[in-house]
Formats: sequence, C-alpha cells, structure tokens
Amino acid sequence: MAVFDQETIKQYTEAGWWDDDSLADIVARHAATIGDRLAFIAPDRRLTWREYDELSSQLGAGLLAAGCEPGSFLAIMMEDRALVHIAFLAAEKAGLIILGIGPRTGPAEIAHMVNTAGAEILLTAPVHRGRDATEVFGAVGRHTAKLRRHLTAELTTDGLTLAEGDTAIALPDPAQARTDLGPRRIGPNDLFCVNSTSGTTGLPKCVMQTMNIWKYFSPLAGEAGQFGDSEIFMSLLSAPFGFGLWTSHIVPTMRGYPTVLLPEFSPEQAFAAIERERVTVLAAVSTQFVMMLNSPAMGDYDLSSLRVMFTGGERVPPERAAEFEERTGCAVLQFYGSNEAGPISVTRVSDTREARLTTSGRLIPEMRPRLLDSSGQDITGTGRSGQIACKGPGITPGYLNDPEGNRELFRPDGWLLTGDLGEVDADGHLRLTGRTSDFIIRGGHNVSAVMVENELSTHPVVAQVAAVAAPDPVLGERVCAYVVTRDGAEFTLEQMREHLAARGVSKADWPELLVVVPELPIAPGGKVRRSDLREDVRRRLASGELTVGG
Repeated sequence: MAVFDQETIKQYTEAGWWDDDSLADIVARHAATIGDRLAFIAPDRRLTWREYDELSSQLGAGLLAAGCEPGSFLAIMMEDRALVHIAFLAAEKAGLIILGIGPRTGPAEIAHMVNTAGAEILLTAPVHRGRDATEVFGAVGRHTAKLRRHLTAELTTDGLTLAEGDTAIALPDPAQARTDLGPRRIGPNDLFCVNSTSGTTGLPKCVMQTMNIWKYFSPLAGEAGQFGDSEIFMSLLSAPFGFGLWTSHIVPTMRGYPTVLLPEFSPEQAFAAIERERVTVLAAVSTQFVMMLNSPAMGDYDLSSLRVMFTGGERVPPERAAEFEERTGCAVLQFYGSNEAGPISVTRVSDTREARLTTSGRLIPEMRPRLLDSSGQDITGTGRSGQIACKGPGITPGYLNDPEGNRELFRPDGWLLTGDLGEVDADGHLRLTGRTSDFIIRGGHNVSAVMVENELSTHPVVAQVAAVAAPDPVLGERVCAYVVTRDGAEFTLEQMREHLAARGVSKADWPELLVVVPELPIAPGGKVRRSDLREDVRRRLASGELTVGG
C-alpha cells in the first residue's frame, strides 16, 4: 500500500534520497556475498546474514500458513533480541504490515494501538520479560476485543519454531519458504511499519513508516560518523521506536554491519557488551548514557573501542556529554528530529566539540527546515526563535487513522510541525530553545522547562533533572524540579537557589518546588515520562507532602 503520491516518490528517487530496494532485497544480497559474517550478536543467537535471510523466510512462510493475510497488520511485541528483527523481516517478506509494540508497553497502550490499526493477531516469544506471554495476551484482551489470536515464535540454536497455543505450525525449509513467499510483498515506498510515539504524555500516536524514509538515515549517519568498513553497532533502543529502528534494523543492515543487542538495558550489561564485542558505534538516548556515567562500574571496563555515540531522543546535557567523551574517547553525535519528522539537523565527527555538544548541528537542506512564528509566518534567516517545521524525504506520511492528529501535525501546505522551538546561530547551527508545550506559565511569565533543566544539570551533584508544571491556585503554575543526584547525594532547595543565582538565572525562572528521587520514570521509548511527574506533583501537593519553598 503506497502512502506517498507518485510525484513525491519520483522527485525523491530522482534526487537519490530514495531507491527501489527493500530491506529484504538488501539482506538477500548480504546472504549471497557476506553470508557467513554476523548480522546480530544477541543473547538468543549470534546470527549470520545467511541465517537471518533463511530464518526470516521460513517464519514469513509460516505466518502465511498460519492464516495471516497479506496487507493486514501483525502486532509484534518482543524483547530486543535477534528474534524481533527476524520477525520484522519475515512480516515484510509475507506482505504483512508491522505494528511495532515496544517490549515494555502496558496493556492499555497496546490495546489502543491494536484498535487504531485493526490488528487481530499478536506475535510474541513464548516468554515475554519473564512472564508467560499468554498472560500478556490475556491482559491486553481485557482492554480490547479486537485481538483474536496469539502466535509465538522461538529462536534456538537449532532453528526456529512457530506455534499457536500448543499447536505447532510447520515451517518449510528455506528453499521452499522462498517459493511459498513468492515475489516481493512490500516495497520501499509502501507502508511497512506502524510504530508509536513513546507515550510520555498519554496514549501513543501510531506513526506510519515506509522503508525509504528510514533508509534515508544511512548516508547521513555514515557521513556524520565517518563510518569505515568494519563498524560494530550496539543499539540500546527498542527496535519498534524510531531511534531504535534506524540504529538496529535499518542502517546496520544497509551497510552490512553486525549489531549488538541487549534485551534489557543496564549500564553494567552495556559496558560488558562493549568491551566483549569491541563495539565502535553506540546508540543510546540521553537518559541511558547519563545512567552509564552515573554507574560506579564504568571505570571497570575497557570502552576504548567506541568511536561514536549517537544520542538524543530528548535534551542532551552538554556537561554530561562532554564527560562521556572524556571518559571513553568517542565523539558524541546527535540527529535532531523525531519519529514523525525524521532527521532535521545533525552533528558530525568533524564538528568542534562546542558545536557537537551545545547545538543540534547543521540543518539538512533537503528536509527544507523552516522557523515559524506564533502566527505561522516564515521567519527563517531573521535570527529569531520559532517553531521548527520541515518537508522532505525523512518525514512520516502521517498518523494512522487519526485525522485530528494529522491536522495538528501538518499545515495545509504539507509542512510538518515539530512542536519544538529553535533558532539558527550565525554559523548555521540549530539551537533548541524549548517546546511549544514545554513552557510553564507562572503568573503570566513563560518559564522554559528546557532552560531550567540545562541550568540545573550544571550543578555538580545533579545527575538527571526534569522540570514540570505544578498547579497553583494563585499563579496558575509553578516550576517543580525532579532531580536524581549522583551517588544519592543531598540536594536542597537552598542549594538549588544558590546555584541558579550564581549562574545568573532570573529569579522568576527558579523552580519553587524540588523533589529528589532515586530515578526518573522512563517511558517505553527511553524518554522521561513527564505525565507521571505531573501526576506525582499534584498528588504531593494535595497531600501536603510538598509545599512551596518547603
């Protein structure tokens, strides 16, 4: 099912940004030319390109034999092991559209995605995050009647199995599987996957994806990171989410690199895998690399193989990014963009450290980025801050079955609105100044949550920080800072005030509420779940546990 008009496809293909290759085509070529090299290094299997190609064909044929209808949605929820990538490629080969569900997604969110897509079949491993997957299926079923069937796949050292309940579904040998699958089922411009926003503020949006809009990342990433012939990737992101999709399922496949996977992130497991596999390219959201820095075990491992870390997904704290560079010797890079917008700007190995760590890099011309003022007027090039909009080969065709969401996402002229505010400096670097929704309005004064977080993150005991609005009967909102300290150190409101005063921050922008917590709540996509913090501060205020200035 093509989701872009033919003129757009023609324009972007002729420009060289899109092409006619599907991921299945690329994997098949790797199987024929570098078949014995590793594609995935994961706890469930070290998988070669040949095995990846053959097993995905077998599973794809098995899905068709199980009654999955080409053109329908298949909900896939699996931990970050080799199996999830086999399942994604199998669905592509079978003509099934992936409904990619993060492994930590809750039943209500899963039901919402299933209902939006109309998916009737869920594919999991037999055991999901330590639970019998039938329990997970049953929990989702209590929220929706749409999901009718549950298939389980399992990858072992001997091969692959597929079952429905206690009934095994026979899988053909690889040669027969290719015959059963027939010609290519999903093309690079067809809808191949629906993934989600990470649900930091409520129920997730279902974002439509084609292969070409994510393949577009590959040359950009290669140029930014100055990739060589023998890179080893490690992605700490769940594959269904945008950042995880391009760093584990798309870019390494296009370039024939092996990818190291961890089913559950912990700093210690990440350190061990980097040292053991000599990882050169790491992908981690900001929260994850900060957790790695906070771990006392970091100095116990040899991380010298790292050349590049791609990070982002949320605010990148410059001081902590600099610390990561100093402790590992790698360059910290980021794409600014989103699951919906794709890449808008990028920092590069060749950039200065200041540009890499304090800006979002140079704008990507073919994404045609613009800055818009509050009335929607184009103010690009004026030096003023505005909302970032774009229209280019990396943007989603839209949200699935969500006309209201699409009206908010796109202007009538087709430009995608990011919801982020930014400005472009004299050297052409994009600097983010906040979000249209991230201003806390205190008595008519707009306080930027991003600015508060940037300033507090410079305090020597602050490991992580998130600023959210707290309701106030007089001023409307006040600023509440949630802080995780290094090694559990004490941090008081008075210390915070002294630090902000020394930094020259206007008193009108100081948080008036402080909550020190052992950890911040993290959404399935790795971002801070701010909705939980806003709910928590309301609860604390209502109970009297938290007071202004107390």
